[in-house]
Amino acid sequence: MLAIYGTSGLMYRGPIEDLRRVLPSLRAGRPRALHVDIDRPDFADSAFRVAAAPEHGERPAHALPRPAAVAVQAYGEVQHPAPQRHPLERVRDVMTRAVVTVTDTMPVAEGWRTLAERGLGQAPVLDAAGQLIGLLTRAELLSVERLPRPQDSALVWRAFMAQPLATVMVTPVPAVTPDTLLRRLALVLLETGLPGLPVVDEAGALGGFVSRSDLLKAVVHDPPLDLWAG
Repeated sequence: MLAIYGTSGLMYRGPIEDLRRVLPSLRAGRPRALHVDIDRPDFADSAFRVAAAPEHGERPAHALPRPAAVAVQAYGEVQHPAPQRHPLERVRDVMTRAVVTVTDTMPVAEGWRTLAERGLGQAPVLDAAGQLIGLLTRAELLSVERLPRPQDSALVWRAFMAQPLATVMVTPVPAVTPDTLLRRLALVLLETGLPGLPVVDEAGALGGFVSRSDLLKAVVHDPPLDLWAG
């Protein structure tokens, strides 16, 4: 299920397959293709830590004899059983639940600082009532068409940084529900060029965010990603 939110509230709710037909009629301001700055996956994950192999088949000095090593491994598996594996099929399996948000009245300088301090490429924009109305993206903040010119005075730059995020956010913004299939999420990301999408419940309350980097992490981690779920 797809929902599209703008400054006036919910503008559309329906099948993701209708996105291409519906979204052009909902665009606010000028249509634009976003140059996406994708968040980097966390390559510090233990899945990428590879121990150096001993040379010439020699056993490292700290290695246990094989029977003892097997016993230690078995004990560890009993004390810390592996989590149940299941294919990752839906947005709820990969989304980030601790979502960072900004408000439409927040100055551009503060919004930019929020993204920089959290290492984010985007953040959902909420109004005074806490309702989703847009998306702040680093790509849009860096758009040449928006930024003052290098030769402009400091006053012009200060005025730009002081304007509210409502003037630079992407709106309307699509949102998906936690039960959305990942392949349909990928379709929306491709169609819109956005770096990620807010995740809302049936009542429209923001419950998380899912980004392209979340999908990339799902591709390289266990359990396997299932993009062919029915």
